[in-house]
Amino acid sequence: MRITCTVNGQTHQADDVWEGESLLYLLRERLGLPGSKNACEQGECGSCTVFMDDETVCACLVAAGQAEGREIRTIEGLSEGDRLHPIQQAFVETGAVQCGFCTPGLLIQVADLLRNNANPTDLEIREALAGNLCRCTGYEQIIEAVRLAAARIHPTGEFAR
Repeated sequence: MRITCTVNGQTHQADDVWEGESLLYLLRERLGLPGSKNACEQGECGSCTVFMDDETVCACLVAAGQAEGREIRTIEGLSEGDRLHPIQQAFVETGAVQCGFCTPGLLIQVADLLRNNANPTDLEIREALAGNLCRCTGYEQIIEAVRLAAARIHPTGEFAR
């Protein structure tokens, strides 16, 4: 089957997509966007988290056919050109990036959190990231990065309306 979808603002088309193919495979192998990581393939680790129509999904659990006509945003679409997104910059500055395998999914999940909550508590941060597993950092640097990013994105702790 042929799949046409918008990924990071650009229309993409993939031919000969097989019925059981995942969105993760489509992104990484067919569209050349390796940022979303292939780890557990069971939706347990969060490494493949992307936005699909502004909702976070584990790309390993979404059939590629479900992307037809949809808007997908991956980690590659978080930054603007060579300029890091404030969330990415905060992760770098706080040492929240270790091996980097979980980082793409964490960044997408944090973007979703901060889009909906200008000033999350540590508990809200932990709850939002509960589906993303990291084996390197112990999470403290990640929580620190989220706090820093929130302060930079929403300096007053409120959303600009």
